[in-house]
Formats: sequence, structure tokens, C-alpha cells
Amino acid sequence: MLVACRPKGVLSVQEMEDLLYELHITDGVIDQAGLVYGHDEEQRAYYAVTMQKMGITQEEFDSSIVWYTHHPQTFNKIYPKVMKRLEDKKAEYTALLRTAEQKKNERLSLVVQTICGTGIRVSELQSITVEAVRKGEAIVSCKGKTRKIFIVSALRKKLLRYATEQKINSGIIFVTKSGKPLDRSNIWREMKSLCEQAGVSPQKVFPHNLRHLFARTFYGIEKDIAKLADILGHSNINTTRIYIITTGAEHQRRMENMRLII
Repeated sequence: MLVACRPKGVLSVQEMEDLLYELHITDGVIDQAGLVYGHDEEQRAYYAVTMQKMGITQEEFDSSIVWYTHHPQTFNKIYPKVMKRLEDKKAEYTALLRTAEQKKNERLSLVVQTICGTGIRVSELQSITVEAVRKGEAIVSCKGKTRKIFIVSALRKKLLRYATEQKINSGIIFVTKSGKPLDRSNIWREMKSLCEQAGVSPQKVFPHNLRHLFARTFYGIEKDIAKLADILGHSNINTTRIYIITTGAEHQRRMENMRLII
């Protein structure tokens, strides 16, 4: 079997795995800090610190991304290893949901399931409206770019029932008692408390880690980084999308099979 010869200046498979793992963690920090949209310079600063810590130059990073993009078979062997290193285990996710239900905190249970069942960012939760849930998809727009966030049938039923019980007839579903949209500080505070009650380390359920669980589950079924990038809106691996083009309906069918709504 022929093995692609990696040129000088391109990261090794292990180095690439380590870098992708660290970049996932960095993405979580950026998301938690509220720097997902409109903060390009701050985001670049975070990534620069990550690469500096690992002793990787921007030139090496760019060369490696290009090389691995053109060798998807090699790249697709790396990504599952990255996912396994992330602390987003389904058992802990399930424990959180059970505890939230026991504590009668249905809103938080649904927030967790929505993030984990759709791959949505915490900062994008405001796009989950009654109208979007009825339609089965939400649209997230930023800087002229849009992507669809599919809402699987089991989650749709739960969200619509919750909205009806809370007398939310339209607009954003996840709101405070005063009617204001939940923000990341509200969610993180509640999640930390839930972790203590569930006996789960808060570091393992950092809100962004729920996206990791979504990614790991989807990738375990599909084994395709390009499709995963489409759903998550990951700009740092957008170039892999050129290798496959699928319809939104195909994405939605695969998401239905993930069964992350408990």
C-alpha cells in the first residue's frame, strides 16, 4: 500500500492530532468568552497563543492544513483520535439529564439536549425559536454567511411541549423568568450547579464540550469530516467541504439516527 510522503514543514500525524485537540479546546474557550462572532482579532490571538504553546508557526500550520486537506484519507484517520481525547462522554451527559429531571429543571435539561442534539453553539441558542422548531430547522446568520441547524423530531416534540407549558407562543424558547434570552453566564452557572448535584466534573461539561459530544457521535456514524464541518459551521476546516456535497435532508436523516434526545 502506498503511503503519502509528507514534505518538510508539514506536521506529523501525531503533531496534527495534538494541534486539532488543542484547537477544539481553544474553540470552547472562545465560545465561552462570547467571541464567536465579530471578534476576529481576538480569536486569532487565542489561536496564536495555542500554536505558540505547541511550538508551531503559522507557516507550518498553513502548510499542514493544505497538505492534509489534499490527503483526506490520512486526515480522516486523525479526527476520531482527537474526538476520543475530548472529555465529553455520553455517560456524563446522560447523568446530567437525569439529575436535571430529578431536580425538576426542565429548561436546563432541554438546553443541554438542544446543544448536544444539534451541535449548536451556546451563543446561537437564541435562534431556537418556536417558529424554527415548528419548521424543524433554525437559520444562523453571521457576516453574510448562513447555515441551517436541524432540529430532530424527538427534540422538536420536547421543545414544543415545553413552549406550550410555559405559554411561549412565538419567539425565543429559552428565556429567563423576566422574558430575557438566556445567556452563557446563566447557562454555565446552572450547569456548574447541576454538575455538583450529578457528581460530574464541571470541566467535562463545559458547554462547548456538548458540541464535542455531538461531533463525536455524528462522526462515529458518518466518518466524514466535511459533513461534520458543514453542520458545526467550523470555519477552520472549511476546505475539507470540497470533497463532498450533500443536501440538508441527508444531514437531517443522519442526525435523526444519532438518538441524543433522551
